[in-house]
Amino acid sequence: MLFSSRSRVTSRLLTAGVGIGMLATPLAFVAPAAQAADPVNITILGTNDFHGRLETNLPSNSNAEAGAAVLAGAVKQIRNANANTVFAAAGDLIGASTFDSFIQNDIPTIDALNEAGLEVSAVGNHEFDQGYADLAGRVQDRAEWRYLAANVEEPGGADDLAETWIRDFGRVDVGFIGAVTEDLPSLVTPAGIAGLTVTDVVDATNEAADSLESRGADVIVLLVHEGAAGTSIVDATNDSAFGKIVNGVDSNVDAIISGHTHLAYNHSVPVPEWVAEGRAVTERPVVSAGQYGSNLNQINFSVDPTTGEVLAKTQEIVALEDCIAGCSGSAQTWEANFPADPATKAIVDDAVAQANVLGSVPLGEIEEPFTRGKLANGTTENRGAESTLGNLVAEIQQWATESPEAGGAQIAFMNPGGLRADLAGTLTGDDRIVSYRQAATVQSFANTLVNMRLTGADIKEVLEQQWQTNPGGTAPSRPFLKLGTSEGFEYTYDPNAAEGSRITSMSLHGQAINPATAYSVTVNSFLGTGGDNFRAFSKGTNKRDTGKVDLQTMVDYLAEFANTGEGDAPLPVDFTQRAVGVLFPVGAPAVYDAGDTVAFDVSSWSFTAPTDVKDTEVVVSLGDAELGSFPLDNAAQAALPGFDEVGKASVSVTLPASVTPGPAELVLTGAATGTSVSVPIVVAGEPATVKPTMTVKAPAQVKRFKVATVKAIVKAAGAPATGKVKFTWRGKSVVKTLVGGVVSVKLGGLTKLGPVKVTVTYLGNSTTSSVTKTVTIRVVRP
Repeated sequence: MLFSSRSRVTSRLLTAGVGIGMLATPLAFVAPAAQAADPVNITILGTNDFHGRLETNLPSNSNAEAGAAVLAGAVKQIRNANANTVFAAAGDLIGASTFDSFIQNDIPTIDALNEAGLEVSAVGNHEFDQGYADLAGRVQDRAEWRYLAANVEEPGGADDLAETWIRDFGRVDVGFIGAVTEDLPSLVTPAGIAGLTVTDVVDATNEAADSLESRGADVIVLLVHEGAAGTSIVDATNDSAFGKIVNGVDSNVDAIISGHTHLAYNHSVPVPEWVAEGRAVTERPVVSAGQYGSNLNQINFSVDPTTGEVLAKTQEIVALEDCIAGCSGSAQTWEANFPADPATKAIVDDAVAQANVLGSVPLGEIEEPFTRGKLANGTTENRGAESTLGNLVAEIQQWATESPEAGGAQIAFMNPGGLRADLAGTLTGDDRIVSYRQAATVQSFANTLVNMRLTGADIKEVLEQQWQTNPGGTAPSRPFLKLGTSEGFEYTYDPNAAEGSRITSMSLHGQAINPATAYSVTVNSFLGTGGDNFRAFSKGTNKRDTGKVDLQTMVDYLAEFANTGEGDAPLPVDFTQRAVGVLFPVGAPAVYDAGDTVAFDVSSWSFTAPTDVKDTEVVVSLGDAELGSFPLDNAAQAALPGFDEVGKASVSVTLPASVTPGPAELVLTGAATGTSVSVPIVVAGEPATVKPTMTVKAPAQVKRFKVATVKAIVKAAGAPATGKVKFTWRGKSVVKTLVGGVVSVKLGGLTKLGPVKVTVTYLGNSTTSSVTKTVTIRVVRP
């Protein structure tokens, strides 16, 4: 239902106790009153996505995070200038916080925002990080502001989260509605919101606005934890989830303060009904303050206290600090635009002091930074890109649960949204030390590790769900999320294939994943219940929570493998890609003849952070014959939404005349990273008919820095086979020729403690097919 200014006037007069007889001609009474009464000037300050950013980085800073004390100082200064000021928020005030707040369960952030005078906020998805019960209980009990959630139906008929709130300024009432993104079920651990239902934002808002209006609200503001994907007005008014909110709410909503996408924008969006009614103000503020307390949105309304009509408005983004020197470089100097509030600063200082004690413990040493995916600017996170950090965390979680008692994990996956910072360490001389604070900042959710059994078909479905859809089939604001994967699990995909058909191959330590075989898989508890739209994890059987906390497993892993005080080398970064795109052209032959050209495109060969090692070319081999090398385009993606296509090459090779008929593999390798990918093809002719047997001998363990010898014995029809054998381990490959059916290789440079998976492949010959086996050698301390 659309409400005109006439209905707003009627509501206001009813609230004032005007008799029913007068309502037949309300405008006759309204116009003189509007002229006689002085307007009431209302200021609404908005923030969003604060995420516990307590500290200021002043004066040296690479961003605009002013800190809680400056934020509070700004609010108090503006409120002192106009007592009719309300401080509101659009959610995600806590959760995914910096270490100072995270390690103390976000209590310092709640206390700081209480001191700043926050009065009302929508719930964000991160308010539910520790579950609905924690938000409705502990958080609300400590917070002095009202949390609103009009589009949330609480479990068990509970009514702990209000839908609306009215701020009474004497002659003018301002009503607030809170709503959270409809993607909430995919953004938090489902078990934490069991029984909770998220409804349509627009429907809930319009119903709540009608209720507020009937209770006498003159101005109505929607606080919504959903936002635009870009900063242009088109991004706020298109057919996106946020655009549907902006275009769909009724005309009795006077302003929208938004969040979730961490962008700052200050739009004034025309409302056709207001234009048709001839209102003094015909455009609705649609705003967001960005992230981390960098700015405030300030909306000023001049309101007729008799009619409740908005007579004038101004709106702006108020920067809490400005760069004053070195702004185009990395050595920047920033200056606060408002004084730090002493009372809030005392809260922050106390929190930092306690966190410094807890976070100063060194955990281990790393060779180089482990990073998240990045856009071309080198700083903006791209959750669609494979990352060294995502793969490391997945590897840690597989290691932590590989014992039989923990489930015997073979594979682990990690969601990119669970990585809240890069793991860069702190350089002390030539040493790069990781502290407990830094590890906790990376993984701040305190998820536990869940082990389960998934079939190969289930794993394929998980990987297909990286191309995201909500349960109803709509696309979320992040249409692609790249899972980190543990060492040894690799796959290829076709980026242009139809939904559900993009994954083209999967392997574990060189062995093809069997769709019917059950594999032991570990994920965090968020993913384990289908978080981030990875619903296929809900198909897991023998599922059990190991009780191991993700942060503690990283602490244990660094103590085991990166403890230089115990003789460990610094933990190296693994730059091998787990997933590579392979796209054959339309009409590519199913079978090739000797001398034919095989052409296809490669993508997702490269990591995206500036510090990541990158190959400059892809080398293509068939057996021990090198067929060609092809340059890589490593230009990173310029803008979001993020995908994983960086590292592109166009491959075109000619099959040699001596190629063996039957199934064959083109092997793509990168010299700098050690990435190796097999692309299967079929060569015309009668394939080899003899199936060989291969025995691989290797030690169960080897002391660090020592050499391990791996021997392969291959027989064909009971006689020693001829041909070559390929050994692959930790991104390295060696091809050697059989002598009397036997070949061996010495594995040196085993500096990293833990399991080494060695894949041994007999490459076959014109009469004998190929065969592959895998062995594991554990590197132990001397």
